[in-house]
Parts: sequence; structure tokens; C-alpha cells
Amino acid sequence: MSRKICVITGTRAEYGLLRWVMQGIKDDPELTLQVIATGMHLSPEFGLTYREIEKDGFKIDRKVEVLTSSDTPVGIAKSMGLGLIGFADALNELNPDLIVVLGDRFEIFAAAAAALVARVPVAHLHGGETTEGAFDEALRHSITKMSHLHFVAAEEYRQRVIQLGEQPERVFLVGGLGIDNIRRLKLLDRAELEASIDFQIGAKNLLITFHPVTLETSTAEDQMAELLAALAELKDTQLIFTMPNADTDGRTLIKMVQQFVAQHPNARAYTSLGQLRYLSCVAQVDGVVGNSSSGLAEVPSFKKGTINIGDRQRGRLCATSVINCEPTCQGIAAALEKLYTAAFQASLSQVQNPYGEGGASEKVVKTIKHCALDGIVKKSFYDLPAH
Repeated sequence: MSRKICVITGTRAEYGLLRWVMQGIKDDPELTLQVIATGMHLSPEFGLTYREIEKDGFKIDRKVEVLTSSDTPVGIAKSMGLGLIGFADALNELNPDLIVVLGDRFEIFAAAAAALVARVPVAHLHGGETTEGAFDEALRHSITKMSHLHFVAAEEYRQRVIQLGEQPERVFLVGGLGIDNIRRLKLLDRAELEASIDFQIGAKNLLITFHPVTLETSTAEDQMAELLAALAELKDTQLIFTMPNADTDGRTLIKMVQQFVAQHPNARAYTSLGQLRYLSCVAQVDGVVGNSSSGLAEVPSFKKGTINIGDRQRGRLCATSVINCEPTCQGIAAALEKLYTAAFQASLSQVQNPYGEGGASEKVVKTIKHCALDGIVKKSFYDLPAH
């Protein structure tokens, strides 16, 4: 009897991290891969990225629609409700032995909640991390409590998952999954990349990804305006934007980027670059600007600088290549100036990625293949020894 492993993915970024885990499951004769696509993958507005999953050779077993066309708090709460209903049916039909989820998004929370009730064991990847500027932080820790196997990116995160009451022998330190993409994908060279994105790379280039911030006092709109104001001041710099996520206020930000690009011939925006083009861009640009987790987890492996704006990633481990700044035009401008200094550029050759050197995907597949699943859904709370 081969073990049925159901991987659930809702965004292009998280699929990029899961891809080699999925490949490892698919290639193993003792495992059967099931795939549920949900969230932004199914949305025309965000580029119907489920087609990228199929293009990589995976069969999607179920599509669970959750995205209402609204990114208000009410719309997102309703999306979670739709997710719960859809995942209940999908899990009932597919009857997996284990589901695999990653991260902290609301549709993944709905999937974990449906699995909890269905008594399907959950393996959760990238738990224990903190993102103090987003309600995703609470979702991530809640998913940890509904999960049974935990795969974490750093020792600090392993300790945090144990602190949440999880049994230490069920918490596996594997490193960051994104690094496997960098190791395994043959990146496009400059000419191939330019042809693929139909945009010329110049003497100076930046890659910008700015997602909505869900818990900060100044709104995402204010912060985006400050960022665009700082970028507008740059001379002789090509700007490549990837569009924000479908979080609260996401659409407002997308409109702002579109308006900026329309007025600046040195800028171009893409709904979804996909993993290969995104990482190929990182390899060609001078730095990555915004508030995406990729700037902390993957970009340091390229020995490139990251300008990390505001609180969205506050609390996450940072390499020395990360410049943290306030979400103000002045703060961002100062960070950009630092990025281009000779001293900072020279320091990049020494950068170590705190999320490891790769190999996480194989470790995850090996563990989900061999670990005992009998009785795993019955959990006891692990109390830390009293000091």
C-alpha cells in the first residue's frame, strides 16, 4: 500500500518552495502524490498560476476555490469559510494519509482546520517563524497547533515550535526550502532573461516586491506611496516589480504599481514571474527591495543585498545582507544609498544564509515516507522543563 501524500498550495511563492518536495514524493514508488490547488493559483487576476504546476508535470487532483473578488477583511473571512467547505469535500474524496502545507496564509489555515476535523495528519513546513507585521503570524502558530509533523528552517524556529507545546521528536530542522530551487534550477542568463521578460536590464537594476501589511498602523497604501516616491528619485535604474499578494488591500497596491509603471519607462510590472524568472532576476539585479520573505530566506544565497521595508518580516532571522528600514521615503532612500556603497557591496561576498545551504526537500520527503502515522493525530502537549 503506497502512502498517499496530499500537498496543498495556494500561491506561486509557496508552490516554488514546495516544488521539490512534490517532485520527491512523485518520484518515490512507495508514495502517491495528490495535489490540491487553491487560492491565488485559480485566479485570472493573479495569473492562473495553477498552470505552472501542470507545466512542471504535476497532476492537480482537486481545485478548491476560495478567492472571492474582494480583499476586504469581510471578503477574506468569507474566503476562509469557502476554503473550509471546499477542503472538507476534497479531503473526503481523496482520503490522504497525510497532508503537507507550508507557511501561514488564510487558505492554508482553512485546509489545516478541515484536516483536523477529518483526523488527517498534517505536516507543516516553515513553522515557528515570526512575522509581526501581519495577522499571518497568528495563523502560522495556529497551523502549528493543528499539525503533527513540523519541518523548520532554523534552530531558533525549532525551539519556538517546541515552546508551542509540540513534541521535540516531531520537530525536524531541515533548513529553508527555497534554497533547493537555487541549487536545482538552471537560471536564465542575462540575454535569456531579457527575452523572457521583454525588458532590458541596465547598468543598475532593482527587483521590487511589496505585499500588503495587515497589522501596521500606517496603511499599506501609505507605505507603497512612500516606496514609489523613493524609487522615482533613482537615476539610471531599471525597476522590475512583481505584483503583491491577494491579501487585504492587495488590489489598491496593484493599481498604484500600474500607475507608476505607466509613468516611468524604466519600470515594468509582472503579475507572476514564476520561480525560474524570479530567481534569474535576483541573480541579475543589484538588490531586492520590499517586504517579501524571499528577501530574507533566498536572496542572501545569491550574495545580493535586500532592503527590507517596515514590520511585515519583523522577528525573522536576517543575514548581514539585509538592510532593514522604516516604511518612509526618507528611510527607503537612505537604505538604497547604503545598498550602492562600495563598503556594503564588498561585504556581500562574506554573507552566510541563516536558512542553510539546501537539501531541505529531500529531508522532508524522507521523513514523511518513514515516520509512523498510526495514532499520530492524538497529541499531548509538551511542557518545557521548569527553570
